[in-house]
Amino acid sequence: MVNFSPSPQPDPRRTERRVTLDTDPPLPPDSAEEAEWIQAAQLGDRSAFARLVERYWDRLYRWLYHVTRDRHAAEDLTQETFLKALAALKSFRPGSNFRAWVFRIGHNNFVNQKRADRRTKHQLPEDAAAPDIGTEAAIENRETLEVVAKAVAELPEDFRAALTLRVEEELSFREVAKILNTTEETARWRVFKARQKLMKVLAPELLPPGAATGEEKV
Repeated sequence: MVNFSPSPQPDPRRTERRVTLDTDPPLPPDSAEEAEWIQAAQLGDRSAFARLVERYWDRLYRWLYHVTRDRHAAEDLTQETFLKALAALKSFRPGSNFRAWVFRIGHNNFVNQKRADRRTKHQLPEDAAAPDIGTEAAIENRETLEVVAKAVAELPEDFRAALTLRVEEELSFREVAKILNTTEETARWRVFKARQKLMKVLAPELLPPGAATGEEKV
């Protein structure tokens, strides 16, 4: 099996987490360099595909860790996702969002894994530790981030997946919907409900300006 995994693999529990109320920021323009990598990879250039893997591995892994709350499951799913992406690369349409395409493959892998787990009665761990916060941060800031990370980890799975795609990956609601195989309206509702649930457990002073209203700019 080809191993695309960068080494060493970062531990998401040592990555600082930020939960903010965004205002649908525009995505950066498509990278001409990335478009060249994709074109070369579609023509069989494995080194070009390896560069795409290097660019998106950590981001996909962190999101899958958020969803599964299991480091080993996230690693396996990330590996499988890029292997499937390589096999399906010729079906990728130039000009589309490559990141969203890869994340959708990752989500489908996760859903399929959960179905298989149900059949074998092996559920993903429900009590895995929430992502830890780096100790270099100031104590006050670290404690705040720990509270936020814990609250995010306790969100229902579908809310957590939508929120992290929206906030951390800065994807549009349309792209979130495509990745999660749902409607744009449902994606918006899940993010809104996720924030609403966070507001119930977080002190108002820990929330960003405007979060108390739960408003979203389209």
